[in-house]
Amino acid sequence: MIKTDIIIVGAGPVGLFTVFEAGLMKLRCHLIDAIPQPGGQLSEIYPKKPIYDIPGYPTVLAGELVDKLMEQAEPFKPGFTLGERAEEIEELVNGNFLVTTSQGTKHEAPVVMIAGGLGSFEPRKPQIENLSDFENSGVHYMVKDPDQFEGKELVISGGGDSALDWAVYFAEKNSFVHLVHRSDRFRAHKDSLAKAYELEKQGKMKIHTFAEVKHLNGNGQLETIIIETKEESTAIDTALWFPLFGLSPKLGPIGKWGLQIEKNAISVDTFDYQTNRSGIYAIGDVNTYPGKLKLILCGFHEATLAVQSAYKRIYPEKKVTLKYTTVQGVQGFE
Repeated sequence: MIKTDIIIVGAGPVGLFTVFEAGLMKLRCHLIDAIPQPGGQLSEIYPKKPIYDIPGYPTVLAGELVDKLMEQAEPFKPGFTLGERAEEIEELVNGNFLVTTSQGTKHEAPVVMIAGGLGSFEPRKPQIENLSDFENSGVHYMVKDPDQFEGKELVISGGGDSALDWAVYFAEKNSFVHLVHRSDRFRAHKDSLAKAYELEKQGKMKIHTFAEVKHLNGNGQLETIIIETKEESTAIDTALWFPLFGLSPKLGPIGKWGLQIEKNAISVDTFDYQTNRSGIYAIGDVNTYPGKLKLILCGFHEATLAVQSAYKRIYPEKKVTLKYTTVQGVQGFE
């Protein structure tokens, strides 16, 4: 049995920052995550992707941000149960919660904070008959190690931020990129789209609009992709195709914890980001409320207020006094 003050379900950026905020209040944390390393999506899906909206960092790689958050949390000695999914939650007679993982590991605490991002993910796959023949041999649904693809000709499909960001990234890294989108309207940030068209003018990218990848050819390894529009069919010799149509999130077992769910997210009270079950909080992308923005920095704010509320729940007899770190410094655990 692992006992702590706060069980954090999800070791992504918001979960890691929660450790720091809780540590300032002398509360200990233990994190549970199905992914075998801390960092959540930032580590698992796009560690080399630049992030631009973290205060104080004009730009920071996702993996670097995880490293900094781990460094920030380290003085407070968090515990980790990684590679195990939080499966069941039970409220004990003493008012604490018992969280059991997929491997049977049990954790007890008076407070649970769900920081599970968007839950578990499955890529949205295009409807191509022989698609499975080339998964892991040319077809990639996410970019984990971009270094191995730099300088090569590749095809990216999609019209959102992920597709545009990676198309621009690779084109600037001396790859020739074919960007394929079924419309001429992109959902990505205008700045990314402007960069893409500028790179096309420079001869580093070809943007195919009103187009789709319809056929894949190769012998064990992807060799040729067929792009079709209403007017023509184009064959491109390449061993790399990234259909970046997004990921379908699923709450998984958390959806069965008696929480109020709205559109695959957990409803919370914005006073302290507590759910309909007292003592269980939801912070970061996993929650929803009027005006919700799915941004990491918003999750940091939610974690801060949730920890203040958690302290009052754990120590109802003590008065909470906000102490600025510029005054008291950061005093870790021995």
